[in-house]
Amino acid sequence: MSITKEYTNGEVTVVWQPGNCIHSELCFTGLPHVFDPQKRPWVNTDGASTQEIIDQVKKCPSGALSYYMNNKKEDNMEIERENIAEVILNGPLLVYGNLKVKDKNGSETRHNKVTAFCRCAGSFNKPYCDGTHKKIGFEG
Repeated sequence: MSITKEYTNGEVTVVWQPGNCIHSELCFTGLPHVFDPQKRPWVNTDGASTQEIIDQVKKCPSGALSYYMNNKKEDNMEIERENIAEVILNGPLLVYGNLKVKDKNGSETRHNKVTAFCRCAGSFNKPYCDGTHKKIGFEG
């Protein structure tokens, strides 16, 4: 079961899927008044302007954070037309675009925007990255 949490300021809703998070720390180093892992809830959508929140969420490399405008949820679903794979130094393989991932049993999972795949072989959520590469000092 995948967990999804939503936080809103009335104008924009930030969607967090912790199972996709690779703990890049870009969210809270880039906008600490909104994203603070030491607080509960850890997302404070009143901590910055809507545009600042959107700009920071777009920097999330794993896609664990996304957003939609409250007045146009369907209109904000971005569709990638091209798939791009990017190797992150000492980190995961990021694949941008719409993907259908089939597991060994034939079950399919759909992923949109960005999917982070493990390269260190240490993830407890294979084939996806869970941030273990930082704990084990993966280089590559």
